[in-house]
Amino acid sequence: MANDNQNQNQIQIEVPADEMQGRYANLAVITHGPNDFFLDMILLAPNTPKARVQSRIIMTPENAKQLLVALNENIRKYEATFGEIVQRTPNAGNNGGIVNFPLPKGQA
Repeated sequence: MANDNQNQNQIQIEVPADEMQGRYANLAVITHGPNDFFLDMILLAPNTPKARVQSRIIMTPENAKQLLVALNENIRKYEATFGEIVQRTPNAGNNGGIVNFPLPKGQA
């Protein structure tokens, strides 16, 4: 019976060819209202006063919390395999919903 339930709950996910490469973001802005969370994934180029939203994800508060749980679990698994992820910036939790993903240092 358990296998029947697992097969019924499986979802086939299709990624269109134009989405296969994804979008790079080095800044995220998270805002919310009573019914929705908005995650704006942004590309901020160095020494540029303007930034562009690459993707906007809108989800319910319940789905936002599920995403948080899934990210925590995947980070735990990643660190168990590859070692601790070292944050190069202060905790983003006190930054009003703005998460700045630092760029790796360039090599010459």
